[in-house]
Amino acid sequence: MSTGYLPLNDQLFSYLLNNSLRESALQKQLRLETASIPEGGMQISPEQGQFMQFLIKLLGARKTLEVGVFTGYSSLCTALALPDDGQIIACDVSEKWTSIARRYWAEAGVAHKIDLRLAPATTTLDALLADGQAETFDFAFIDADKENYLHYYERALQLVRKGGLIAIDNTLWYGKVADESVQDVDTIAIRELNKALHHDDRIFLSLTQIGDGVTLAIKLID
Repeated sequence: MSTGYLPLNDQLFSYLLNNSLRESALQKQLRLETASIPEGGMQISPEQGQFMQFLIKLLGARKTLEVGVFTGYSSLCTALALPDDGQIIACDVSEKWTSIARRYWAEAGVAHKIDLRLAPATTTLDALLADGQAETFDFAFIDADKENYLHYYERALQLVRKGGLIAIDNTLWYGKVADESVQDVDTIAIRELNKALHHDDRIFLSLTQIGDGVTLAIKLID
């Protein structure tokens, strides 16, 4: 049994994509359009999107939450994996970027599954809790401003059901989390999140090397 990890060089990464990725033409079009803008690095990778779809299918998810939409690639992936009566409540603050998302959601025929809430995510999440929607979500994906990750996580943990899954992006943060000489606000916030989740007995935890690090947390409590 290997005790290390397999380095993913360009040749092996290309093999992985060629033998696993099932990205639709529309998904690819959105991904490439987003990659052409200066902020395109905020977009998740296609293999990460497919992994999320795999998790949603595995969970049999019908009701999901997304914190951070950007141009909508992750929500498009999620919506395509949900049944026709599935729902995503999607939180973002940018009309500019989500206007691109809306265009692709409509073209893919999944706009009816996505309830976009343009407001600070903590405001939207608190409103959902006040509306009695605690423990009604199957899946939550967090990929937004890093300073508020712990706030988003705590609210998402209340909103997902027992056995539901929270996925959090960028938890390896380009390797900065392991370099104590890096002390910027975002890196510190992600370190604090990782430490808190490591010791959180309300969840079953796995921090994976997918993309820039994706933390998976299964809720264990009612």
